[in-house]
Amino acid sequence: MASWPAASRRRSSGGMKSAELSGSGASYGYGRTSSSPDACGYGRQFSAYSARSSQVSRSGSFSAAAQRVAGAFTGCFVPRRQVKAGEEEEEEEKKSKRSMDSGSYHGWNEANLSAAAGSWQEGRALTIADVSKATSNFSEKNVIRQGRSSTMYRGKLRDGSQIAVKCVTKLNDQSPTAELWRELEKIQHRNLARLFGFFERAADSLVVVEYVGNGSLREHLDESCGNGLELAQRLNIAIDVAQAITYLHEYKERPIIHGGIRSSGVLLTDALAAKVAGFGLAGTAASGSGSGSDATPARSAAGYVDPEYLITYQLTDKSDVYAFGVLLVELATGRPPVERSRGGEARLTTKWALQKCRAGEAVVAMDPRMRRSPASVAAVERTLALAAQSVAAARDERPSMRRCSELLWTIRRDYHRQEEPRCGAVAAERSDEWVIR
Repeated sequence: MASWPAASRRRSSGGMKSAELSGSGASYGYGRTSSSPDACGYGRQFSAYSARSSQVSRSGSFSAAAQRVAGAFTGCFVPRRQVKAGEEEEEEEKKSKRSMDSGSYHGWNEANLSAAAGSWQEGRALTIADVSKATSNFSEKNVIRQGRSSTMYRGKLRDGSQIAVKCVTKLNDQSPTAELWRELEKIQHRNLARLFGFFERAADSLVVVEYVGNGSLREHLDESCGNGLELAQRLNIAIDVAQAITYLHEYKERPIIHGGIRSSGVLLTDALAAKVAGFGLAGTAASGSGSGSDATPARSAAGYVDPEYLITYQLTDKSDVYAFGVLLVELATGRPPVERSRGGEARLTTKWALQKCRAGEAVVAMDPRMRRSPASVAAVERTLALAAQSVAAARDERPSMRRCSELLWTIRRDYHRQEEPRCGAVAAERSDEWVIR
């Protein structure tokens, strides 16, 4: 994507690895300099000089060309300036500062913005200059994710707040308005990634959000991040997500439809608390919880889309409930919503897992990496039963997000009540066994 800041220049530092987006395949390569004679062209200069010097010895005179070659040869023996550790970073920062002082932020400036919203500190508006400084003028060293239509940078504001800046190419005309963003940035919930602000111009936009650095739920389920999740942790994450979406659906100003719930958009803190990102990008309900929105769920991945949306083209709060039901299946099975068999055929995990649950074989669908016990199997059965209600074909048959949250609290409470006595008995048995030995 040629218009993005990261694609406009390349650092020439050795040993740096490419930054690439999980799941998108696009990557950045960095140039590399070499101090070897061949790489610098010294080998060619040396041989040219030797040939010409033999001619000079025969003719007894230097030509102008020979003098130039001799000068190049002499230059080979001038001691090269040693690059100190960290000097490239200092030079990069100086360039970035000069660029920012001149008002150039890789094509982003106050003049070409069509909309801007957001606040940083109390009584102070967030500006493009603040974002550019936080990301070292959109430096490639701060790229944390690269996709087909977006690039994400990590940054740090002057007050110490860690931010993620997502540069997005507009794919349609249904982008949020400045008024909507101003409303969304007021939202504060411990399980929602905080929105700092956004900037928009003709073909693209910048979204500035809270940075959560412990990976996504999907990465933890794939074990590409972290050390795996036990059932108790998965139930905690499910409740965190349910509470966040309930808050959006019951927001006092205007109910907000997320429209893009998926495991890759659920970010985890170091304590494995969940923070839902990307809220409000689909739009707000017209009036009251359950009202429709004309927004398009363009960000919804395969397997999460409400089937009724494909008929009515209306997103409702029950569309979020459907996607949450799919998320519950992911938590119980550890599998992505759509899996490819060896023959290349797609299998819907939700349909497969719920069939197993109805047949009394929930333990077969249960993620094999979780410990089996009567309490854990019972909790998985109840979680899949809730998922089945959430993905019901008719929206009216799906529970509200508040009801999902209440049921999950009950499942977690009962699981701990059944599991803790068993754990205590096992610990006592092992202690007695150790004493006898």
